[in-house]
Amino acid sequence: MNETASLRARAEIDLAALRANVRVLRARAAGAQLMAVVKSDAYGHGAVPCARAALEAGATWLGTATPQEALALRAAGLGGRVMCWLWTPGGPWREAIEAEIDVSVSGMWALREVVAAATEAGIPARVQLKADTGLGRNGCQPADWPELVAAARAAEDAGTVRITGLWSHFACADEPGHPSIAAQLNLFRDMVAYAEKEGVDPEVRHIANSPATLTIPEAHFDLVRTGIAMYGISPSPELGTPADFGLRPVMRLVASVALVKRVPAGHGVSYGHHYTTSAETTLGLVPVGYADGIPRHASGRAPVLVGGVRRRIAGRVAMDQFVVDLDGDETEVGTEAVLFGPGDRGEPSAEDWAQACDTIAYEIVTRISSRVPRVHLNGTPAES
Repeated sequence: MNETASLRARAEIDLAALRANVRVLRARAAGAQLMAVVKSDAYGHGAVPCARAALEAGATWLGTATPQEALALRAAGLGGRVMCWLWTPGGPWREAIEAEIDVSVSGMWALREVVAAATEAGIPARVQLKADTGLGRNGCQPADWPELVAAARAAEDAGTVRITGLWSHFACADEPGHPSIAAQLNLFRDMVAYAEKEGVDPEVRHIANSPATLTIPEAHFDLVRTGIAMYGISPSPELGTPADFGLRPVMRLVASVALVKRVPAGHGVSYGHHYTTSAETTLGLVPVGYADGIPRHASGRAPVLVGGVRRRIAGRVAMDQFVVDLDGDETEVGTEAVLFGPGDRGEPSAEDWAQACDTIAYEIVTRISSRVPRVHLNGTPAES
């Protein structure tokens, strides 16, 4: 028996596919280094195994949102360059500095805290200055850039920081031709040029996320940051399918059918009876629900492969379970229900689920909760 067969549900993570995706993305940006973004537990895929696989395939940087995520990578023994960018007052700046993690600074308050922590630690902090070139989230506004650059350069001269990077983030790179793309690129070049004129000599300059890596070569600079594409999901269906880019989805989400029973016509299914059987039929109980990260918006809409046939969720998704109408088929208890996967064996994809739930595939994979075990397959590196 397969060792995973007894699990209620599992997310199978194909590390060979992830390594292959990294190699494809490296080829797309052959003149740049590649940062493997493993924030949010590697978009739900498991940060440490995915980070290791990405490094094996040639990634030279790892990226996280929070310092806690970055520190967890260090605690797991992962070396090399690690960057994190979502900071709040109080740090943990010193821990990050001592772990040689690159920290992003978007404003004067953060630079002051970094300098204080580096002084206390007695070692310079590796700092990357983030420019807000139009996204309007984190990052320093152009009007405030001269002050931040001057203060960072003064701290560098004092030996408390090393400015290792200048970076920004696109707002609409997943919409080819959007006017903001060229505007942001031009402003980024200007802000980089100003910082360099003031004496900044960064190791890397970077603005490209997954869609820019795939479609905007002039945005590659020294480093590209690949998140969702590394996991084999297209950053936008309008840009193309994963296969169009030579990518393969990494996650396959499955559960074991927990009950099969015959019910008469007119039988209500799940809370609120939003689904009622139109004829005598069989119902299959799939033991995952919104506590496992299955969107409640999938109720009555999302596809599931059971017994080699695509079914649709019947009625509401509950906290721990949902039901599919098996159309009279006598499926055995324990049969595998495939919620999504690569899509080449008839199963739905994460993009199919995203469309059914009026969201994006990023959310579908990232929201799968820790209650669902991750089973990492193909852990031995393939030939590079």
